[in-house]
Amino acid sequence: MQVTINGERQTLSEALSLADLLHQLRLNQRRVAIEVNREIVPRELYAAHTLADGDEIEIVHFVGGG
Repeated sequence: MQVTINGERQTLSEALSLADLLHQLRLNQRRVAIEVNREIVPRELYAAHTLADGDEIEIVHFVGGG
């Protein structure tokens, strides 16, 4: 399955939920916002949202600081 993550084409061996993708990428879901096909996905739907072939995913990391 082919998806695009932050502009880079990636191959996934199976359909993953957004929560599974974040786990695979070792990202904390409380510190990111995700857009799939130009639509923001609410954090509470990450586990239920399954990726499909051709999806375009943008993951934005929140960075703290002062």
